[in-house]
Amino acid sequence: MTPGSLAAAFAVGLVLAIVVFLAITSYNAVMALRQRIDKAWANIDVVLKQRHDQLPALVSAVRGLLAFEQGVLTEVARARAAYSPTEPIPEQAVHAEATSRAVRSLFAVVEAYPQVRSDTNVLDLQNEIERLEGMIADRRELYNDQVYRYNARISTWPTLLLAPLFGWRQRQFFAAEPDEASRPATDL
Repeated sequence: MTPGSLAAAFAVGLVLAIVVFLAITSYNAVMALRQRIDKAWANIDVVLKQRHDQLPALVSAVRGLLAFEQGVLTEVARARAAYSPTEPIPEQAVHAEATSRAVRSLFAVVEAYPQVRSDTNVLDLQNEIERLEGMIADRRELYNDQVYRYNARISTWPTLLLAPLFGWRQRQFFAAEPDEASRPATDL
């Protein structure tokens, strides 16, 4: 072997080693992000289920005290019934947002009635659901951050070249539909 062919073989080997190194590190980074997304979603799912389990108790506690506000209670029950943990994440996000809006409406009604507001059982349930709503918001933010990182990672070089090989596709954010998240019109 001549020194020139030896240098060429070394250069080809070095380039090949760099390509393999980049492929392995990119693959590992994407797999780690996918695991973080799955973990973040599992955390959201736990809190959604907890809220789902608490809503009937709140509705029952308030039902007798708010017999004339059945529309609000019906909306909470309808939103709760729409939840399904087997739906795709975008649909779950829409149902979670609808449930949050229904719960906020219920809390607004509860605030308007002193006899309901002073009931300890209602207060305890309201505090628990408010705590769960805060946890959902925090965990949604973490989930969406991980999805953003993953989507950005598979959209940039060199991972962009690997994405079609491994079937990596953009993940959906946990967010309400744009028309669901818009602010209501107010007359001032």
